[in-house]
Amino acid sequence: MATATVRAPAVAGRFYPRNANDLRAEAQSYLSSPGKAEQPVRAFGCIVPHAGYMYSGHVAGAVFARIQVPPLCVVVCPNHTGMGRALAVMSEGAWETPLGQVPIDAELAASLLRRFPALHEDAAAHRAEHAAEVELPFLQLRQPELRFVPIALGTGQFELLQELGHALADVIAEQKEPALIVASSDMNHYESDAATRVKDQQALERILTLDPRGLYDAVTHHGISMCGFGPAIAMLTAARQLGAKSAELVKYATSGDISGDRDLVVGYAGVVVV
Repeated sequence: MATATVRAPAVAGRFYPRNANDLRAEAQSYLSSPGKAEQPVRAFGCIVPHAGYMYSGHVAGAVFARIQVPPLCVVVCPNHTGMGRALAVMSEGAWETPLGQVPIDAELAASLLRRFPALHEDAAAHRAEHAAEVELPFLQLRQPELRFVPIALGTGQFELLQELGHALADVIAEQKEPALIVASSDMNHYESDAATRVKDQQALERILTLDPRGLYDAVTHHGISMCGFGPAIAMLTAARQLGAKSAELVKYATSGDISGDRDLVVGYAGVVVV
């Protein structure tokens, strides 16, 4: 008799369709954008947005179409809800989406908890958080054998984020198979389109040179309200340690591109790290 925890979808029907067929069709449309014929690349990590699919799905889809998605992924997201621990992982069970269940890789999660004791087992931090959940349908469509480890971050302390990155690199290097680190993040929030594009460019300049400390400094010095700068720092730190050499901006947009409202927008960047 199954006793493992299954996390139910928190934002199905709001951020993305609740109906499986509708979800598959919408997500697949973002994964199949015309004009891109490159072979998917093997990546160490990526940055993808996590807004409602109507706003940022086209950016996330462009990233996931650009890369090979291995069976093992780590999805690192910000904690928007304020619930639970500041460094929170779920290490067993599965997450459910309308497309089916995604099992948690208990072995990798256990290794990470041993390697980085500041990380805590805490389902409460994940229960109502949308930022990892919205990435899963894309990952499921690209990799039917998907299993993953979800991590939610409620800290902006650089040293902790860097330590998490090193720990991720250490445990991934011990695996017999490749793993992809997905950093879930939107960019600047709720300023004009023009101001947001300037601020996001300042952050992206550091991301594209694989500079986690530079990203932290840009976000703090320029007041860039990038909700997932913590996940991005951890991912960049891990990717560099694992051997990443470059990053590519696959797509950039703002919510104003969809809504037409240029007064208050959110920025969305899709980045691949190889």
